[in-house]
Amino acid sequence: MGNNMHRSIHTGGVLAASVFLLLSTSAYSEASKLDDVLARGHLVLGTGSTNAPWHFKSADDKLQGFDVDMGHIIAKALFGDPDKIEFVNQSSDARIPNITTDKVDITCQFMTVTGERAQQVAFTIPYYREGVGLMLKAGGKYTDYATLKAAGASVTISVLQNVYAESMVHAALPEAKVDQYDSVDLIYQALESGRADAVATDQSSLAWYMAQNPGRYVDAGYGWNPQTYACAVKRGDQDWLNFVNTALHEAMTGVEFDFYAKSFKTWFGKDLPPPQIGFPVEFK
Repeated sequence: MGNNMHRSIHTGGVLAASVFLLLSTSAYSEASKLDDVLARGHLVLGTGSTNAPWHFKSADDKLQGFDVDMGHIIAKALFGDPDKIEFVNQSSDARIPNITTDKVDITCQFMTVTGERAQQVAFTIPYYREGVGLMLKAGGKYTDYATLKAAGASVTISVLQNVYAESMVHAALPEAKVDQYDSVDLIYQALESGRADAVATDQSSLAWYMAQNPGRYVDAGYGWNPQTYACAVKRGDQDWLNFVNTALHEAMTGVEFDFYAKSFKTWFGKDLPPPQIGFPVEFK
């Protein structure tokens, strides 16, 4: 009886190991999105078309922007050709559904990384860190963040209307008066006309606006409310996620740095320092 029980346990162990091996082999052999994209011959990327400098149309109706360039970086890594890409124009609320239903291979659309979203999609490594900034008129009464803060309640800040606008501004300038407007154009017009002493908005938007109007405005030199921007892919496909991460990583730190740096200069007006040679900066 003891020997029979031993043989039964042994046999059960072998069967369990065999089933595990078969399941593991089956899972491993499933085609990744990477294989599907390579077989198709082009990348399908979801993004928007109305938000400069991230994704917007040029005068000749060509999609452009920093998010768009992230797609070109990934297409170049896939096919050696940055133009082997199909763009799907999507609204912000379609960013996650279009990934989970396989309408797109990846979304790059100034998407803020949050824990809630990370339960629905897999985020890539970050390609930009957003934050709120303050823009002043060059040669104006206030020259930087310190002078704005010192002026206390005498300062008026224009900001895009939303439920968090006042608390957001007061996190940096507790005593400032906050004027809310229902369009981005109006917050800049308030600064230009003197109704506001500074504009509070995304740092990327400030950088873009200043790049389009060289010498007219200055950055107050203070940022807050950090947000991480990353692309997103469907959960459960580590090969595809690893590949996209590699493409983005090497654009920011390696062989494709010149393309990333040129894009950063084009849309944000800033020169990036080249990656340091030697010990990898990721491990410092």
